[in-house]
Amino acid sequence: MHVQEWLEAVPAVSIYLLVGVVIGLESLGIPLPGEIILVSSALLASQHGDIDPVVLGACATAGAIIGDSIGYAIGRRGGRPLLAWLGGRFPKHFGAPQIALAERSFEKWGMWAVFFGRFVALLRIFAGPLAGVLRMPYWKFLIANVLGGIVWAGGTTAVIYSVGVVAEAWLKRFSWLGLVAAVLIGVISMLVLKNRAKKAAEQADSPVPDAVPAAD
Repeated sequence: MHVQEWLEAVPAVSIYLLVGVVIGLESLGIPLPGEIILVSSALLASQHGDIDPVVLGACATAGAIIGDSIGYAIGRRGGRPLLAWLGGRFPKHFGAPQIALAERSFEKWGMWAVFFGRFVALLRIFAGPLAGVLRMPYWKFLIANVLGGIVWAGGTTAVIYSVGVVAEAWLKRFSWLGLVAAVLIGVISMLVLKNRAKKAAEQADSPVPDAVPAAD
């Protein structure tokens, strides 16, 4: 069954709960399609008056912030053995290349990696646990976590809902395009981030040439 069709079959309260729980678990570190669920729910809210977009955005934001906070606590307590365990359970998401990429992002951007990680599927899963493992000061993490959660979850809900209201008839017929666009944006963002991290790593690993002695 299509995600949109499935969401239409459940009551509004269940959708609020579903969005909050799925996004919370994804932010905690469990690979789940939080962005797809959020986009689908926001589109559904634009087409059905039973779903309040403000409540939907609030639930998504709360799930993102709480999930990331729990992930931070687990990462801080579990340390690197936790990453090794996750790598064994979810090798496609927590394998050595993915962890190395996330670590380089954190080393370069610090708390901004938590904020902007909300908008990249790979970092959205890593942000909380990895911030805890790397012992990021909690106050820095909390600021980036709250701001990132509000901008990403609330902003996504507002934008998708507004587009759905303006183009309701079009989206009813081609609503799957919105999901495809969301997935493509996430994939492209992840590929760009990987490419930049790879170039940064190559530059960091390249030997620095010796200084040329000055001529007498």
